[in-house]
Amino acid sequence: MSSIFEIDFAQPTGFRPLSMDLRTPDAAGAPVVVFLHGGGWLRGSRKVFTPGIGVAQSFDRIVAAGFAVASCEYRLSGEARFPSQLDDVDAAIDWLREHGSEYGADASRLVLWGVSAGATLAALTGLRRDDVRGVVDWFGPADLVALAELDTGEPAEATREARWLGAPAAQLPDAARAASPALQAHAGAPAFHIAHGTADDLVPFAQSEVLAEALRAVGVDVEFHPVPGGGHFWQGVDDTGPLFDRALDFVARVTAT
Repeated sequence: MSSIFEIDFAQPTGFRPLSMDLRTPDAAGAPVVVFLHGGGWLRGSRKVFTPGIGVAQSFDRIVAAGFAVASCEYRLSGEARFPSQLDDVDAAIDWLREHGSEYGADASRLVLWGVSAGATLAALTGLRRDDVRGVVDWFGPADLVALAELDTGEPAEATREARWLGAPAAQLPDAARAASPALQAHAGAPAFHIAHGTADDLVPFAQSEVLAEALRAVGVDVEFHPVPGGGHFWQGVDDTGPLFDRALDFVARVTAT
């Protein structure tokens, strides 16, 4: 395995450079997993797969399965509003398609893997591009209109979704719909692997149920895995190994030549 950290893949005008960390297996021509971190679009780091799961159990596990993994930054909501983050993900994919082969990565066989807010970005990107083989969506918000109707105890303008959109969903209904993967499902979208804990108290389990239903309704290949008793970021799950194994089996299936 080789690792190259701090690759600057984009320089949005007026913002900081955006970087990725690229880990590749020894064999050349490995399919690519583009990883997008969580944190409510307002915090988080490309260096952390999920809180409580270390590098050896996450990034290294993906590489050991024969895949390159590019963990990519995107602008947070304190820096830029939706849809700027989708531009950032596009820039990362475009860089990998142009330069990935130099590092032994085959970006023509690419899967997006996101957790929480990063899963929303992964899903939206997969739904708007035609060069993505699959999406791994772990407990991502999927319907921001429905989320806005939940009582979180916060002022409407202080929620993570409102900070990302720039205002509460009720004030920006078109943007809220455009930022909701479940409301953007369409025929011909790439395959999806969705996993969500039934005891998630930050992103309701129903969000992934709605996404799976919307995708299946238009004929998309969907694997949906409820995780009984699982909380957000897999809190309460003693062994996340089987969750990774299922996701990696999906990545292998959709990237097979």
